[in-house]
Amino acid sequence: MDTDLLPDAVFELDADGRVQAANQAAVALTGYPIGTLIGSRPGELLACQATDGQPMTDGTWHPSTRLASVVRMPEHEVRMRAADGSEVGVMVTGRYRRDDDGRVVGAVLVARNGNRRPSGAIEGIEVISTVSHELRAPLTSVRGYTSLLLNRWDRLADDQKRSMLEQVNHDAGRVTRLVTELLDISRLESGRLVLRRQLVQLSGLVANVVENVRMMEPGLEVEVAFPPDFPEVYADSDKVEQVLTNLVENAAKYGHPKGMRISGRRGQDTVTVAVADSGDGISERDLRRIFTKFFRRAETRPTGSGLGLWISRGLVEAHGGSLVVASQVGTGTTFTFTLPTAIPEELSR
Repeated sequence: MDTDLLPDAVFELDADGRVQAANQAAVALTGYPIGTLIGSRPGELLACQATDGQPMTDGTWHPSTRLASVVRMPEHEVRMRAADGSEVGVMVTGRYRRDDDGRVVGAVLVARNGNRRPSGAIEGIEVISTVSHELRAPLTSVRGYTSLLLNRWDRLADDQKRSMLEQVNHDAGRVTRLVTELLDISRLESGRLVLRRQLVQLSGLVANVVENVRMMEPGLEVEVAFPPDFPEVYADSDKVEQVLTNLVENAAKYGHPKGMRISGRRGQDTVTVAVADSGDGISERDLRRIFTKFFRRAETRPTGSGLGLWISRGLVEAHGGSLVVASQVGTGTTFTFTLPTAIPEELSR
């Protein structure tokens, strides 16, 4: 059968996981010509990632193939990078080829562009998958430590109890933040986000965020620079704190915990807050997609949900402000958001 007649991308792999043949749909999906695809390992060429952000580039077969009875691959979602740098979600399935002794000698993969599914269905699946994965670790930690405290309370020293309770408190806070993110997604997309505005002193809010992040990043070094006449703004302090926490945590995690600077500047009708790190910077290719929902950079091997920056931009825009990013590879990255200083219409009535 001529595979060029098929609407889905087909890749025929040899025993080393390298492409022996591919159809025209594979060319259209990846953006690479046949000559580039042949001889390559799809996971490496396309920077493939599983939905949890783990790279799929080692070229080895799945451990289940050790069982000779396994001949099919269940359909699973993969994120790949096309030739133009865009990220594409694809649904992949296939069959293994085995010799008379049951050894895997190749495979046939079929990849379908995930964008053909209704977008709501895809995002719903992704939300469930990513948040479930993120919730598992803190909930396991909370359960483990509370069980240990209940069973060995009399045998644990006070400093051990305090350390465990601090970890439980931190992980419970992480769960709360994930649940808040879920609610924010729904409210932002439906336009039902309600802001509880009050006068907020941003410099004080920044100081609180830095101290909270420092509890988990003891090596955090931040210079905070706000002018003495920096005005208060009418904002939802919880939402602005959520934005600041995300930016500072990202700067420490993906940039560098040392050499960070958070500064404030007063404009005519707005105030500006900038969070700058001294990390490796972000490539232009990734910079264009940094605020995309579920986007996670392959180079950083992140463990987050890929929702934080998307939500942060939505929360800032709900206040009537903006959130932008600037970065230079080898120098660092700066996220800057603005908030209006005017009294909101609903408060001036």
